[in-house]
Amino acid sequence: MVLEVVDATKEFVGVKALDRVSFSVRPGEVHALVGENGAGKSTLIKMMTGVHRPDSGEVRHRGEPVAFHRPLDAQRAGISTIYQEVNLVPLMSVAGNVFLGREPRTRLGLVDRRRMHAEAAELLTGYGITTDVRRPLGTLPVGAQQMVALARAVHTDVEVDVVIMDEPTSSLEPREVETLFSVVERLHERGIAVVYVSHRMDELYRICDRVTVLRDGRHVHTGDLADLPRIELVSMMLGRSVGDIRAHGATAFSEEHHAAAEPLLKAEGLTSGQRLRGVSLSIRPGEVVGLAGLLGSGRTETARAVIGALPLDSGTVWLGGTALKGGVAPAVRAGVALLAEDRKAEGIIPTLSVRENIVLAALPRLSRFGVVSRTRQDRVVAAFVERLRIKVSSPDQKVSELSGGNQQKVLLARWLCTQPKVLLLDEPTRGIDVGAKAEVQALIDELAREGLAVLLISSELEELLDGADRLAVLKDGAVVTELVGDQLTRDHVLSAIASGAES
Repeated sequence: MVLEVVDATKEFVGVKALDRVSFSVRPGEVHALVGENGAGKSTLIKMMTGVHRPDSGEVRHRGEPVAFHRPLDAQRAGISTIYQEVNLVPLMSVAGNVFLGREPRTRLGLVDRRRMHAEAAELLTGYGITTDVRRPLGTLPVGAQQMVALARAVHTDVEVDVVIMDEPTSSLEPREVETLFSVVERLHERGIAVVYVSHRMDELYRICDRVTVLRDGRHVHTGDLADLPRIELVSMMLGRSVGDIRAHGATAFSEEHHAAAEPLLKAEGLTSGQRLRGVSLSIRPGEVVGLAGLLGSGRTETARAVIGALPLDSGTVWLGGTALKGGVAPAVRAGVALLAEDRKAEGIIPTLSVRENIVLAALPRLSRFGVVSRTRQDRVVAAFVERLRIKVSSPDQKVSELSGGNQQKVLLARWLCTQPKVLLLDEPTRGIDVGAKAEVQALIDELAREGLAVLLISSELEELLDGADRLAVLKDGAVVTELVGDQLTRDHVLSAIASGAES
C-alpha cells in the first residue's frame, strides 16, 4: 500500500470524528472515499495530509509510519491534495500560482518569468486552459481555477505518488470534467494513486476501482466498486433507505393551481449589461420554479437581481404587488432571502459559532430596544437545529468545524429565521452528500407546502426535473422558454438550451 491509515481515532469538542478507522490505497488505483457529510471524510483526508494528527492509530506512507506536522510535510513526501474550494492566490498571476514556492530561477537567483510563463502555458494546455498566464488567477472562471489547482498539485518538484481530490468536479463544466477524467487516467497509467471524494455516483462508477464507505465516523465497507450495486452503496452511506428520507413528488403543485394562483413574486424585463437581457419570471405561493441553463447563462445573476444585489439597467421586481427598490436590505425586510452559491465566500462566517451564524439575519427581530435576548436566540436555534437535523455538538461549536452539508443547513436556518415569503436557492445541494442532499430537497418540498415561493437554481438537471413545478430555461442571459407539466423532461430542456427555443 502506498498510503494507509490504521485504526485512527480523532475527537473534537467531545465529538468523535473518526472511531478506529482504517483506510488504504494501492499504487495506481483510483479509490473512492464516500459517506454523508459528517461521516469523517474530511477529517480522514486532513489526517493523511498533515492538518490533523490522530489521537490514536497511525498513518503509514510507503509502508513506514509517518507523522506529518503540517500539509507541507505531506506535499514534500509526495502527497498532493486538491480541495473543493480553490486554495490559491487570486490576485497572483496564473503562472505564479502554478509555480508558487518553486519558481524557476535565473543564474542570479531571480525569478525567471519568461521561462515560468512559457512552462505554465504549455502545462495548462494539457488541462484545456488556453489563456494569458500573466493575468490574475481570480479573473478566471471557478472551473478554470480548479484546473490550475489540479495542474499545480500534480506537477511538483518531488515525486508524487498520491493525489487526493476532494469534490474536484463541483465547479467544472462538462468539458472540464472530461479533461479531469483524462488527467486521472494519466495518473493511473503512471502508477500514481488517486483518492477520489465525490457525491456524484456516475463519476464514481466511471473512474474508480475501489470504494471505502464511512458513516458517523466509522468504517463501513471497502471493496471493488464494480461489484457493488448503486442502491447498496447508497444504503451503506445512509444506514437507511432513501425512500425513508424523501417522499417523491411532495410538492404536488398542479397546473390548475399554477393557472389560478396569483404570483407572489414577479420579475419583469430584468436587464444588466450582457449578463441579463430582459429576464421575466414569476413565482406563486407554494410553487418551486427552477432555473435551468449552462454555466454563464444568467441563473445566478437572475437570483442576485431579484434580491437587489445586481445593479439593473432596466426592469422591475414586484413582491405582492409592490415594487422592490433600494437594494438588498429592503428586499430582505420585505421577505426575500437568498442562499448564495458559494457558502464559503458569501455564506458562513467561519470564526463565529453555529448559534451566531443562524441568528445573524434575524437579530433585529430577536432584539428589544437594541438588546438581543439570549433566551430567544436559544429557542430559535434549538428549533432549527432539530428541524433541519443539523449535526452539532453544541450551538457554541464553530461553524467551520461542521461538514459541508451541515454548514448548508445552518445557512438555510439563518434565512428561515427571517420568516421569508420568497426563498432563492442557488445550488443548495452543491458539494453535499446524497443523504444531506435528500434532506435539503425534502425541506424545499416542505417549505413549498407551507406556502413559500421558491426559486431553485441547480447545475444538476435531474434535481431540477425532480424538484421543480415549472422550469425557466436561460441561455446567454435570456429566458428562451418555460416548461411545465409533461414538458418537464430532459430532452425538452436540452433541446431548449441547444436551440434557444422551445422544442
